[in-house]
Amino acid sequence: MAVSAALRAAITRAQNADQHSEPVFSPLRGLGRGRLTPIDLLGQSLSTIAPATGMVFIALWMITYSPGYVGLAAIAATTSAVFLVAFCITQFTRRLAAAGSLYSFVFQGSGIRATLTAGAALVLGYLGISVSVFSQAVPSLLDTIAIVGPDVRGTAATVITTVAIAVAVAWIAVRGVRFATRAILVVEACSLILIVVVMLATHSDTTTAVALPNPSLSAVPFLAMLTVLSMAGFESSAFFGPEAKRPLISVTRTVLISPIICGVLFVFAAWAAMTGHGATIVGAYFEGTASGASAEVVLAVKIGMTCSWFASTLGCAQAGSRLLYSMGIERVLPAPLARVHRRFRTPYVAVLAFVAVSAAGVFIYSDTVRDDSGSFDGVVETALVCAYTLVAFASWKFLRRIGEHTSLTRICTLSVSAAGAGLLVYIVLDGAVHGMWALPIAALAVAVSGTVWSALLRRARPESLLMVGAFDSVETADLLPGAGTLLIDGDGRRRLVPDRGTVEGDSPEHGR
Repeated sequence: MAVSAALRAAITRAQNADQHSEPVFSPLRGLGRGRLTPIDLLGQSLSTIAPATGMVFIALWMITYSPGYVGLAAIAATTSAVFLVAFCITQFTRRLAAAGSLYSFVFQGSGIRATLTAGAALVLGYLGISVSVFSQAVPSLLDTIAIVGPDVRGTAATVITTVAIAVAVAWIAVRGVRFATRAILVVEACSLILIVVVMLATHSDTTTAVALPNPSLSAVPFLAMLTVLSMAGFESSAFFGPEAKRPLISVTRTVLISPIICGVLFVFAAWAAMTGHGATIVGAYFEGTASGASAEVVLAVKIGMTCSWFASTLGCAQAGSRLLYSMGIERVLPAPLARVHRRFRTPYVAVLAFVAVSAAGVFIYSDTVRDDSGSFDGVVETALVCAYTLVAFASWKFLRRIGEHTSLTRICTLSVSAAGAGLLVYIVLDGAVHGMWALPIAALAVAVSGTVWSALLRRARPESLLMVGAFDSVETADLLPGAGTLLIDGDGRRRLVPDRGTVEGDSPEHGR
């Protein structure tokens, strides 16, 4: 009887529900909800990381500086640390979906200034990664063309190739994530299979003749930092929470799985380099046939690496554009960044802006930065470590605020926060000792960015400070008929109130 009465009451509420109230929408609904599968999310994360390229560079440094099993242990330990960062991030992805990813997550645990600081660090980090991989994609493509056809390398060819790649990346990113991620996942998988097969099938004790600068850090800390940089973007699937199916589950799993997959591949690459199985593929990529590798192997490696560089450039553009889109929604950056393509439901203005800045950065990098790539990579690493540290500390504060801490979460969040802060101090001090002043300057700039940014917004657009931290929230269309009416109160909070047609005896708490 009680069930029948409750059913009749629900039907009555549905029939008498107020159909004329103003509908409430999610602030991120423009992106299109529930479109991406777990495979799409994994393709996005792996495309941003580009593990194939990371394997080759880890093998290169292992061969060049011979850190032995200590270096192998450093890579494995760094992978474990990145997994702990992923665990901290999933404390948010289990509970909300946000196009701003770490930027929006930090707001849930920390203040506006910390959030804007994390946003500045992420913008700097993702643009830096994009410029770095974009700069590698251009000569790699030209080298591949020179193997199969005429040698067109030169200034004009570099400019044309850079523009062509930028146009291709922008076009694919505007077409949509699903259009790109599955194809990229297949290409990246083929590149990984190629590298693993070549490493297992070849053996050479010959060391590479590539001229490399001595890193300012000793070999082991340098390998650890290189691993962090190679795994940058492992959390990029979190930018697509509002567009994913069952985001609280699928995004969380992807964030946890991605560093494990890459860590296993990087440890394998380090082992291959130690045992003489990495020299052939390293020589084929960096020295071509001069290394003794066959033309077929060189061509296959070049094609695989070029595709991986391109995939990483595209992954950065897709993730970075969602970050800019989220900031445009909140008006902390110009509002046009929030414009969405009517057909493809992608933030096309943010995509074009991110790709344009990346392409411009490639020309600057090629002319002025390439000879000091260590400082450039150090700046990017500083920004990323800052963002990861802030989100780890924010996760500790967030769980404490909602009363859902466990012993495991306390240990992990505080350990990662302390380790990240210590690593930042080490980077700054090491940079100062070795005259790499870009590192302490970058750390200082990121540290004060939130304070300066919030002060500027408070003067120019104070209302934007009330919109920081936007995430995908319930809409009127998500409610069952008669469940209540979704309203936005004077504080901007969503509130579910009983319909006027609620029958006598129904508690006004129903539907809250």
